[in-house]
Amino acid sequence: MFNKETYINRRAELKKLVGDGIILLFGNNESPCNYPANTYYPFRQDSTFLYYFGLQRDGLVGVIDIDNDAETLVGDDIDIEDIVWYGAVDSVSHLAAEVGVSESAPMSALRTICNEALRMKRTIHFLPPYRYDIKLQLFDLLGIHPNQQRESASLPLIKAVVKMRSSKTAEEIVEMEKAAEIGYLMHTTAMKLIRPGVTEKYVAGQVDGIALSHGAHHSFPTIFSQHGEIMHGSPSCVPLEAGRIVICDAGAETLSGYASDNTRTIPVNGKFTQRQLDIYTIVEECHDLVLNEARPGVRYMDCHFAVARHMTDRLKDLGLMKGDTEEAVRAGAHAMFFPHGLGHMMGLDVHDMEDLDQINVGFDEETRPILDQFGTNCLRMGRRLEEGFVVTDEPGIYFIPALIDDWRKSGHCAEFLNFDLLETYKDFGGVRIEDDILITKDGCRFLGEHRIPYRPKDVEEYMKANQ
Repeated sequence: MFNKETYINRRAELKKLVGDGIILLFGNNESPCNYPANTYYPFRQDSTFLYYFGLQRDGLVGVIDIDNDAETLVGDDIDIEDIVWYGAVDSVSHLAAEVGVSESAPMSALRTICNEALRMKRTIHFLPPYRYDIKLQLFDLLGIHPNQQRESASLPLIKAVVKMRSSKTAEEIVEMEKAAEIGYLMHTTAMKLIRPGVTEKYVAGQVDGIALSHGAHHSFPTIFSQHGEIMHGSPSCVPLEAGRIVICDAGAETLSGYASDNTRTIPVNGKFTQRQLDIYTIVEECHDLVLNEARPGVRYMDCHFAVARHMTDRLKDLGLMKGDTEEAVRAGAHAMFFPHGLGHMMGLDVHDMEDLDQINVGFDEETRPILDQFGTNCLRMGRRLEEGFVVTDEPGIYFIPALIDDWRKSGHCAEFLNFDLLETYKDFGGVRIEDDILITKDGCRFLGEHRIPYRPKDVEEYMKANQ
């Protein structure tokens, strides 16, 4: 948690941006795994509630009355039975004082607050809920059916939250640097363990253990698979095979909720084959192209398509693509190999603020995504970069057998693709290189003091020295 003034100032700015009415910011409740007392661990607070109130306890709601310049922390104090099992915790009034909120009230008071606001026809602002218990609570309080709550959510509040959370302050960057350092340990641990015969599950479990042992947690379920052509491939009990490459996509989340997210592609036996290097080098070049292009004022959508054009040119050199590069990219032919966006926003969420709808977070009026084109419809970030943004730089090349078969059968983009040669790559897997970059005044830089090896020679040398 940051100092009290941080949260006071954030809420004051939020009031100015929204203008009038009452804001309801719901914290999360504990989420049962398979019965009420066995909850998912660790408890994860709602990120926007965390941003404005900084409190990690479950069962809280922040009420910000803009018109009367009043703030209330709503929640019930725990009883003696909870204390027996979980130990004593601070009262809601004490928690409120910690973050500069003058008033506290039991959860039963929230209905009174909402009823009074509805009676006076005041605007009640809330964010689109993503948990069903909060949807039911909103239904109970405001009478808005869960199916209509996303459409009824406050656009002024969404825009204000996105504006404030997009640019990271110095104290937030410190937290993200901590997450990056834990991420470095997670990925280098994987490089030390990867060898033929070790299972995907074992390596992924050790990677997750690094995050836990450093007082953190993984920022998303670790992706670790020899089937790198599957974007979110979960680790299996299958042993690693010599001659294969494995994708490790993992990140840490600090106790304050800030995330890291990196991907490395690693040869199982410690050395890339020439065919693997041919593909890996293209992804490496695309990754580095972004480092040279990303700066304030540049549209991240333009970086994405610059990567698509470079990738197309280089795949043409290998004979996998053909034809005019610009026409191929306009047609979306590159999405055969690169079916996702270049990156996403990072912060308190690994896909920052994605609960507020990616259209609101990653785009503006001049960069609306093309939703009817395969690949481009998965672009999460296209808006103009600003100093303080943290985004991922994660190009990739994948050989997806089902996609190859589907496009070949339909003839989709046949004038730009060499399907006969693609057939010989069906056993390849995929390559992705991902880093978190901070947009600075004049360009961008990596987060974290230590760099996870990603140059092919550096990866091979690290594995040789540490196994």
